[in-house]
Amino acid sequence: MSHVVFVIPGLDRIGGAERQVMLLAAGLAQRKWRVKVIALTGEGSDGAEELANAGIGFLSLHMRKGVADPRGWVRLHQWLRANHPDILHAHLPHASWMARVSRVFAPVRVVVDTIHTSAATPPARRMAYRFTTRLSDCVTAVSNGVAAACRADGIAKPDRLVVIPNGIDTARWTPDGVVRAQLREELGVRDEFLWCTVGRLEPVKDHALLLHALAALPARAHLVVAGAGRLKAELHSLTRHLRIERRVRFLGFQPDPRCLLQAADGFALTSRWEGLSMSLLEAGACGLPCVATGVSGVREILDNGVTGFVAGAGDVASFRTEMMRLMAAEPMERLAMGIRSRRRIVERFGIDAVLDGWERLYIDILADAPEPGRFASRMSRAAASIPAPASQRPA
Repeated sequence: MSHVVFVIPGLDRIGGAERQVMLLAAGLAQRKWRVKVIALTGEGSDGAEELANAGIGFLSLHMRKGVADPRGWVRLHQWLRANHPDILHAHLPHASWMARVSRVFAPVRVVVDTIHTSAATPPARRMAYRFTTRLSDCVTAVSNGVAAACRADGIAKPDRLVVIPNGIDTARWTPDGVVRAQLREELGVRDEFLWCTVGRLEPVKDHALLLHALAALPARAHLVVAGAGRLKAELHSLTRHLRIERRVRFLGFQPDPRCLLQAADGFALTSRWEGLSMSLLEAGACGLPCVATGVSGVREILDNGVTGFVAGAGDVASFRTEMMRLMAAEPMERLAMGIRSRRRIVERFGIDAVLDGWERLYIDILADAPEPGRFASRMSRAAASIPAPASQRPA
């Protein structure tokens, strides 16, 4: 039984990357892989408890100064030497650099990195990726857009770059009419058109654009916002300035926003950039038609005019127009759009197919690395042998 260890900066705040790690860990454990999750910081909170309930080990390195905390490095190296995992699979930059450099001091068979964002890589971060490139067997991207950004920034060699999308449990994320009726009654929503957005209250999500667009819509358009972040006070102030405070509800961080998606009439995503949005996948799986900015990764999920509408990034007028199009559609048309959206998510991003892709990749790389080593294996042949899922292949 092969042993895979996921390394991630932390689990105290659960975003898209963290949710994906937990889902992959649980899925691989069910497939009889030995799985552990290591966080650089924090206690793990509800995430650690969820992992424990699934029989998955969790370890925090309790680093307090980022990657500069030497105690975290010592703890990780000691753990690696004592437990000899086959694969270190790191998500997000700090975890990737720790996993890469640690193999020099505590050799492992395979190191894999996953890149989750298409945002331009800052120069210092780009240098760190390039400097440690020989220590990673494979870099994976969650979408074609992310892969293109990796190539443009020179942070991954083409023969070591593989696209494997995020996946979701489509048996869990599903429409539910009973929940819809109950929650709408609790919210006091009757004939109003209820929009939902899920995401941290940070600049990248551009909630201000959504609020400005909402203010230009008819008064029956209401919005629930699930997420926490440093822009909370600013966004509350903006709703008052726009005089829409009675039409917007900020619900804070929601560890399980399914009921909100099941109760809503439409989903809105105003991100300035994305890798492959977990919230957009979850909304689609719940049969919710979506309006989203046409940033990298979104068009690999959303089929414009078929499962929702794509608006210009940073363009309030464009986003308002597309929101109005969805609101003006006949109820049966919106229902059909939601059905098509769910079918697309099930076919292309279901967790079983994604786990199949990860297992093929792991097995192929392990075949090229029979023994622990301080540097990457001959990955070019293995990477070339992994076909991208249909939804991720370039047109």
